[in-house]
Amino acid sequence: MNKKYFIIAAVVLVVSFAGFKIYKKNQKPKVSYSEYKVIKGDIAIKILATGTVKPKNRLEIKAPVAGRIEQVLIKEGSVVRKGQILAWMSSTERAAMLDAARAKGADEYKKWSELYLATPVLAPISGTIILKSVEPGQTFTNTDAIFTMSDSLTVQALVDETDIAQIKLKNSASIILDAYPKFPITAHVDKLAFDSTTTNNVTTYAIEVEPDKIPDFMRSGMTANVTFSVQSKVGILLVPSEALKVVDGKSIVLKKGEPDHPPVETTISTGLSDGKQTELLEGLEEGDIILIQDYSIGDGSAASSNPFAPKFPKGGKKGGGMGGPR
Repeated sequence: MNKKYFIIAAVVLVVSFAGFKIYKKNQKPKVSYSEYKVIKGDIAIKILATGTVKPKNRLEIKAPVAGRIEQVLIKEGSVVRKGQILAWMSSTERAAMLDAARAKGADEYKKWSELYLATPVLAPISGTIILKSVEPGQTFTNTDAIFTMSDSLTVQALVDETDIAQIKLKNSASIILDAYPKFPITAHVDKLAFDSTTTNNVTTYAIEVEPDKIPDFMRSGMTANVTFSVQSKVGILLVPSEALKVVDGKSIVLKKGEPDHPPVETTISTGLSDGKQTELLEGLEEGDIILIQDYSIGDGSAASSNPFAPKFPKGGKKGGGMGGPR
């Protein structure tokens, strides 16, 4: 008897579950709309890229002959002018002679050091010392770099080939260093690469971005995020980009109809877009109301699970909805 009741209960449970699934599948989604007013505003097209701070012109200073550093007059970060003395050095022969004279006494050392003067190491250009590779008493060959200097710092940013056509010389840009995210640096495009670099099947071009003023905290090798200002307009009519639907190459929005009338599909002409907002050229006036379909998804319906393929309510024109849910 208990086994019979158990079987009956199981059958009832299966039938109930099947009925519930059929009910949920046939339940239709509830359609509602969010209203947006066509207003005037500003729009700016920007391209983002990552880059690295590098010397604009990197110069390694090497001595003409092997020898030893006697005195260093500058430190890393020093700003020097062309022709300024950076250090004093002795050739290998002078260094050996002075060592021998020093062993004979202070007077003998003074005599020979004044008779054979040290050789100055001069800055070949004006700029900043970014690397000091020697200390007093250190020996070196004529192939060793004693100092490394740069006339200026720049950011080399890698831009995808799909964006390179939009960037022009002298375009304004903004640099934010990872080490100093709260201090944006105004800059401009100084050089566009003519040769590409391909990494992992992604083709990029190197763009040099020069700061309008180099801050003291900027260092060679720092990671930077660069924002290129490509194009902008002010005081133009704007619509949300999610309100647009493209059909046969035409941009369409859903315009709110008169009271007790369904919304109307309206073809418009568009201009710039930053992804969130799109410039409106023709088709609507300032103050017009456009609609974006929202969905309160009813359980079950396969169609209702796809908010990108909605249907208009009864009385409206046939066609798809205006973008995704908000």
